[in-house]
Parts: sequence; C-alpha cells; structure tokens
Amino acid sequence: QVQLVESGGGLVQAGGSLRLSCSASTSIFSFNTKAWYRQAPGKQRELVARITGGGTTNYADSVKGRFTISRDNIKNAVYLQMNSLKPEDTAVYYCAAELPSRSYWGQGTQVTVSS
Repeated sequence: QVQLVESGGGLVQAGGSLRLSCSASTSIFSFNTKAWYRQAPGKQRELVARITGGGTTNYADSVKGRFTISRDNIKNAVYLQMNSLKPEDTAVYYCAAELPSRSYWGQGTQVTVSS
C-alpha cells in the first residue's frame, strides 16, 4: 500500500510560479515511475509529467519548457516546479505512483491561475 500526500497548490497570477510536492509513505515509491496528472472542470484527467525509476522524464506538450518534474529518493518525494503559469493550467493536480501491479493516487491539490 502506498499513501501519497500532495501539497503546494494555491492561487497565483498568470506568469507566476508554484512548486507542488508529493510525499509517499514507503520507499517503494522511489524505485518506480512517478507522475503528475491534472484534471480541469469538465475535462478528463491528463498526464502532465512523468519520471521513471531511472530518472527519465517526459512532459505533456502544453507544459514543456515551463514545468519540471524532479524527485528526492531519500525523502520518497516527487516535485513539480511550475513556471510561467497560464489560466489554462488551472486544475486539480494529482500525484501518482505507477507500480507494475497498479497505480496509487494522492487526494489532489488545487491550482488556480488568475488572468
């Protein structure tokens, strides 16, 4: 069982920055793929960024060059640095642990970008 807790969401003006954090309850988290997803009102949940156990990253086209995913294996944590935020980035952001057997999800943190 993996429990994930996100933090760092909030209200920011367009062009601003936020850093999301996700802490896991087990070190298993550190050896597996971790990801950030988001879901805006009325839309499907979408992948924002992913980092594998080996450190390979990939990003949604809409956030490339603005968002950076990183990890701290000692702290069992993953982060999402979000710069140059746009109103269309407004959503609930979810942390995910993508294990071979199943995925685990956090409760989500709201990010609101005002224009």
